[in-house]
Amino acid sequence: MILRRATLTGAASLACAALVLSAAPRATASTAAAHIKVGDVQKAMESLVKTGHVVGAIGEVYVDGKRVGKGSAGSRLLDGKGGAIPASARYWIGSQTKTMTAVAVLQLVKEGKLSLDGKLSEVLPEVVKKDLVERAEEITVRDLIQLTSGIPDYIGPDTSDPTRDYRPIDLLAASRKRSRPVETGTFNYSNTNYILLGMIIEKLSRRSLAAELDRRLFAPLGMRDTYLPTKAGEGVKGPHGHGYAPDESGTMRDVDKTMNATSMLGAGGVISTAREMSAFQRAFRQGKLLPASLSKVITDPPPGQPAPPAGGPCSGAPEFAAGGGGSAPGFTAATITSSDGRLQFAVSLTLAMDDAERGTVPPRITNALKSLFCPAK
Repeated sequence: MILRRATLTGAASLACAALVLSAAPRATASTAAAHIKVGDVQKAMESLVKTGHVVGAIGEVYVDGKRVGKGSAGSRLLDGKGGAIPASARYWIGSQTKTMTAVAVLQLVKEGKLSLDGKLSEVLPEVVKKDLVERAEEITVRDLIQLTSGIPDYIGPDTSDPTRDYRPIDLLAASRKRSRPVETGTFNYSNTNYILLGMIIEKLSRRSLAAELDRRLFAPLGMRDTYLPTKAGEGVKGPHGHGYAPDESGTMRDVDKTMNATSMLGAGGVISTAREMSAFQRAFRQGKLLPASLSKVITDPPPGQPAPPAGGPCSGAPEFAAGGGGSAPGFTAATITSSDGRLQFAVSLTLAMDDAERGTVPPRITNALKSLFCPAK
């Protein structure tokens, strides 16, 4: 997934968690996963909770598809209430959804139904007719995937009603009210790109985005607990961690009551589990979903963005791939995978903090990663 260090305001906003670790590109030496000694996952989760303003933390580690450790710390609800979060609980994955959407689009490219160089004005002429996207004739499918379209983000007061069923066209209309932040071809993080990619998937497949993600990814990979909600008010099924964010008065409010998947869609609306996110990342990194030539559209840095340095948090094996995080007010989730796809660390944190402090969470996850995989000196 294409990541940046950023937070966006608003209870329904999507932001990436740019994990603060050295990252290796996909084509690196194979990780000797069979010889990796994994630290105490339960202790790592407890340490995350102790860093402050973390309500609950769950995490699992997988080696070659086998779970070798799990942990749960903190509580389901604020102030120690609600009992422990099941380690297998579902959670919002945030912008990790973008990788799934991009994979589905690139599968359409592989099938010859779409071109990476196809113009948005040709693929979705309705956005031109309804004046929903400026300069659509310049923007390619590749620009949308790599966040170089220059289209403004839609997230804000116009798209924050937790009770409204937003249509993609509603989110585009909100974006259209804003000025373009950059020229086409320049990287700029905007969730609107992935709303448009979801529309392309629906148009070419003649299915809803939720149904097509299930058909192409969730069902084939055995991801039975993963889904994209389709209505406002439809959230995380089963016992799960609740995150909190301050309202105008500074009082912490349960964001379970304000999250609206219809305002996130293919940009960040998917709900999953640690096991199933590990399965998805393993399949993606091992080339089971796309050929390498198309995977690179996702994994390579966008034009103008620096390539991540090679290596890993331990300055050696295992080497971890770039990215794998999603965040919004009340939660941060990440699936960190080795470059060869043999090793995954999936973690979900429910938070009680403001947007400014949320930027401190990725380094905490990196420290947890180090405690699990870096040998003691």
